[in-house]
Amino acid sequence: MSDFDLDLRGAEEQLEEDEITGDVVLGVLNGETDPNTWIRHVDEGNVLVLAIEGDLNTLAAGFAREVRDMGGELMHFRRFLVVSPPGVEIDTDLL
Repeated sequence: MSDFDLDLRGAEEQLEEDEITGDVVLGVLNGETDPNTWIRHVDEGNVLVLAIEGDLNTLAAGFAREVRDMGGELMHFRRFLVVSPPGVEIDTDLL
């Protein structure tokens, strides 16, 4: 075996805990939730995974443009709408 010295305690001290913020929020996109609720979640740094129940274009019309203007991303994947805040890329390379 080679001599490899890794100081995990030292590495942990160098990590900034403030780098990761937000949650993954699961919800249903059916028109019952105020679009401002979705905007607020994205503004707080949360990723939304919304099950679509109805016409996506109609249901997302109240918040999609504002999320994009904020720098967020929206991706329709199967029966879900994935919405990410600014700085969180939706990686589709494995699709």
